[in-house]
Amino acid sequence: MTMSKEALLSESGIWFLLLYLTSLILIGFAGKFASKEATLKEFYLGGAGFGVGVLFLTMYATQYSGNSLIGFAGSAYRNGWLFLVSVTFMIAIVGGYLLYAPKLYPLSKKHGFITIGDYISFRYNSKILTYTIVSIAIFALANYMLTNLKAIGYVMSYVTGGAIGFSEGIIFMAIIMVVYETLGGMRSVAWTDAIQGVLLFVGVIIIFTVITLHYGTLAQNSELFLQQTPQLFAPITLQEQVQWLSILILIFFGIAVYPQAIQRIYAARDEKSLKRSLSLMVIMPLLTTLPLIVIAIIGSAHFTNLNKQESEQIILLMLSELSHIEGMQIVITLFVSAAIAAIMSTVDSAMLAIASLFTQDIYHKQKPDASQRELTYVGKVFSWIVMAVMVLLAINLPSTIWWLIQIKLELLVQIAPAIMLGIHIKKLSPKAVISGLVAGIFITLLFLLTSLPSKPFGFHAGVLGLAVNFLILFVIHFREINRFGNR
Repeated sequence: MTMSKEALLSESGIWFLLLYLTSLILIGFAGKFASKEATLKEFYLGGAGFGVGVLFLTMYATQYSGNSLIGFAGSAYRNGWLFLVSVTFMIAIVGGYLLYAPKLYPLSKKHGFITIGDYISFRYNSKILTYTIVSIAIFALANYMLTNLKAIGYVMSYVTGGAIGFSEGIIFMAIIMVVYETLGGMRSVAWTDAIQGVLLFVGVIIIFTVITLHYGTLAQNSELFLQQTPQLFAPITLQEQVQWLSILILIFFGIAVYPQAIQRIYAARDEKSLKRSLSLMVIMPLLTTLPLIVIAIIGSAHFTNLNKQESEQIILLMLSELSHIEGMQIVITLFVSAAIAAIMSTVDSAMLAIASLFTQDIYHKQKPDASQRELTYVGKVFSWIVMAVMVLLAINLPSTIWWLIQIKLELLVQIAPAIMLGIHIKKLSPKAVISGLVAGIFITLLFLLTSLPSKPFGFHAGVLGLAVNFLILFVIHFREINRFGNR
């Protein structure tokens, strides 16, 4: 293998990475052999039998994407100690789960839910509402896949010094993911997530230890901070506080209702496993997000004036400076593997969720007499089609329209009332939910796609849309309650 001088990984490091990636296919075969029957429950929920170990790790790996290692670090470099608030953001996701998961889980067991569409259909008995929410979910998941596939192409090209190109990296990784996913479904995805979760956690702890030993702790760098980056320690402004609140709302109501997260709720063996997994998830931001942010803040004192793209490589830059130290190549390889693993766990989960939504909520509705074996086969074929389309778009989509992908969370957040309120308010009608949902989407797109400010009053358009969504929903709900109550 011919190496570029700029390669971050040594040749042995690249071979280790390739060996690790191809070994995931063996897990796919293991998942296939462990499957007991050709049913959607078996394929998309792993038989709904995950204990606390696998369930926690697959939830952890899915929640912490490549953005956690790259995007968060870059933001921390640019924003300083103020970005410590992101730890709260990650904890808020678990708070979102706890708002509806304890009541959703027993329902899913009783009625055999496979997808988010199953719950919506059961709860509201409305085809229009079900198809609308499923469509929004597929749109958000497709965008999630696109951004992460593009990221994985850049990472592979960067760390190998171009030995594996951008396009080749995307294609290679896509083939690996779609192979092990179609072999063993959720079981294979969860098992690979478990490995990737361990790799991510161990990698973060080791890298944090190495960085603080060589660059010093926050306290030891305090004088250097004041000399090099005093602007990063300025007082918090009202605008920043508003922005934090806006992001917190988006994350609490948006990420917590991602379809792949809901599938993992369904996949729990029992209520005890689910509660224990969520309890463990609460502390993981302190053990994952916080160390990464501290590393990036320390890096800001030693690597000044980096632009946005360079700042997102701050951890790699810090490790590269220590590459002459014996054993550091192993640490660098571990970080790269952890970053790629984090991205993969996001992409494979999104792909599985898209395939399940299409198979269960669209294809099965059109062919209600289709056998479970046929449905499973259709889901597998659709996975390959989805991945092929996403790969083509990731490679060829012009960067000028990539901003459209950033609206995924602002649209996805609009389905939260249907789930979070529907699980608690028994008399909530489909009319109220649909009206709120349509109004929320309209307001969101109005600010995002016109000349109006994309962040009205400092809040994201999706947050304003969600406020209107809730308002319309409650107005119609209480009107219906009063009308029927007066009869």
